[in-house]
Amino acid sequence: MSAALQSHAARYRAEAALALGGFAIGTTEFVIMGLINVVAQDLGVATEDVGYAISSYALGVVVGAPLLALLGARLPRKTLLIGLMLLFAVGNIASALATRFDLFVLLRFIAGLPHGAYFGIAALVAANAVLPGQRARAVARVMTGLTVAILIGAPLGTWAGFEFGWPVAFIGVGVCALLTALLVAFTVPNSPPDPDASPAQELRALVNQRVLMTLALVAFGCGGLFAVFSYVVPTLELQAGMPESAGPWVLAIFGFGTLLGMLGGARLADWNLMRAIPLILIGVVVVQALFYWTANLLWLALPHVALIGASIALGPAVQTRLMDVAGPAQTMAASLHHAAFNLANALGAWLAGEAIRAGAVWSSSGLVGAALGLVGLLLFFLDRWLERRQRC
Repeated sequence: MSAALQSHAARYRAEAALALGGFAIGTTEFVIMGLINVVAQDLGVATEDVGYAISSYALGVVVGAPLLALLGARLPRKTLLIGLMLLFAVGNIASALATRFDLFVLLRFIAGLPHGAYFGIAALVAANAVLPGQRARAVARVMTGLTVAILIGAPLGTWAGFEFGWPVAFIGVGVCALLTALLVAFTVPNSPPDPDASPAQELRALVNQRVLMTLALVAFGCGGLFAVFSYVVPTLELQAGMPESAGPWVLAIFGFGTLLGMLGGARLADWNLMRAIPLILIGVVVVQALFYWTANLLWLALPHVALIGASIALGPAVQTRLMDVAGPAQTMAASLHHAAFNLANALGAWLAGEAIRAGAVWSSSGLVGAALGLVGLLLFFLDRWLERRQRC
């Protein structure tokens, strides 16, 4: 255990500061889904076209995670975390100032660049401060900022966006990111960089079969979460007759589900990691497939949204799995986890959007999500088979 974080109080203060950054990231990632109609109207595009902005942010995460992990390989983790939050703040405030949709899409890409590296490094800081059997729960506490963002930040930002204009939500995120950088400076202990760290060492994660298989599992297994949630507000408005003003409540219900899923998934992972992953994936497939039918009845659809949010239970489990298989390339692997998570965002939003554009009902996003979950499950069993074969 890191001596700098032996004190429970000091560790929890550091985790809270890191979680605040997760809150800012989660708010910006999910608030646009509640403001999708407002952004479309203000920037003069079709509602489904706002999915390109969602995918652009996610692709920024995919590009930024490995790039910034390489550039920051020799930096102290605390310094890197502060720098990432400052870049994130600039990207979000600039997004709020965009007056054209093409510029907005570009700025969402820039805002996404620090996302993966921040979460990955924050997870490593938290996990290295606890015993091995408590790693998933430490990671979950940091990532709880993400779930609280979905529960409170995104609904609050959606309400503010409806009341005062959508740019207000992104300005609020930028301010929160600046506060995170300040708190990290005061609460996360200073630690020297790893003397053996280097870009070459971190690049080993890109040729590690088990790392790559786990990342592919994330990209597909979590893709269904975003396939459904990216369009959940217009889906319930069109198919279940939900009033537009109820959009923030949908985000809050989803956020409550993610909070339960994150904590429950972490406990499962600390209990038995390699049993937890397939169990969670099976639940993901079933829950998302059922959305195709429940989306037609508001009294069924609203609680079902919480179950969809609980699909995030996969997050702490796969983050812990990556720590086990990454070897010396811990920073790259941890950052790539969130790149893969946001590739899932881009993939899910794109595939569901294409299904809708092709004429399928909006709730067909649930079937798209179930299909992606099945691919993730197959990848898990393929990874286990290859792992056993290599041992023989």
